[in-house]
Amino acid sequence: MTVQLKPIRPKRISDQVFEQLRELIFRGEIKPGDKLMPERELSEALNVSRTSVRDAIRKLVVMGYLEQKQGQGTFVRSPEDMDKSPLALAMESQNATLIDLLEVRMGMECNAAALAAQRADPEDIRLLERSLAQMRQEVNGGKLGNEPDVSFHMAITYATKNPLHVYLMKNMFDFLFVGIKEYLRHLYEEPGNIPEILKQHTAVVEAIKSGNPESAYKAMKNHITYVMDFFKEREGKIHL
Repeated sequence: MTVQLKPIRPKRISDQVFEQLRELIFRGEIKPGDKLMPERELSEALNVSRTSVRDAIRKLVVMGYLEQKQGQGTFVRSPEDMDKSPLALAMESQNATLIDLLEVRMGMECNAAALAAQRADPEDIRLLERSLAQMRQEVNGGKLGNEPDVSFHMAITYATKNPLHVYLMKNMFDFLFVGIKEYLRHLYEEPGNIPEILKQHTAVVEAIKSGNPESAYKAMKNHITYVMDFFKEREGKIHL
């Protein structure tokens, strides 16, 4: 049997820059609306050429993660800054609901919390606690806190140390971002839900910190079930 093989090429520097910047977005280290440092500073910080930085940024712009504003710079783009959100489009095409999305999250994120309790390192814990603190701060300031909420759930995913789990959640990032904002927007119409959601997130973090996978699984299940029950009671009345 004759097969055609292609020579192996080392990964391009611009691809490595792209991956590093994208990871910072997924981890919430740089958030929607944040301005990237200039190309010159990025190239110096990464010790690569400005051409490599420019190519990486161009790719992130094409993929919708960044946007360039004339005379202002390059900014992290919100997944919802589109004519129609990916979540809304997918739901329309598949006749899906917010509850359908929660069911998918239930399966993935309960297991993720359990794995995180077994594998989280000090940096994972730091990112989880930071996201939780930012969530409290934003909510106390009258905001939804959706961006640190997304960072919180992504931090749990990274703490699993499971590359396939991370890959799947990266591809769900747009769904997660827009979905969480929709959940919070409706949940916080009733003020009593605000401290309860924060309490549930805190329970997940404490279980992960204590290294108890059963408690972490249960805490995440309680959180998602709480949100799911809220929407089931209002099914048919809430639309994207």
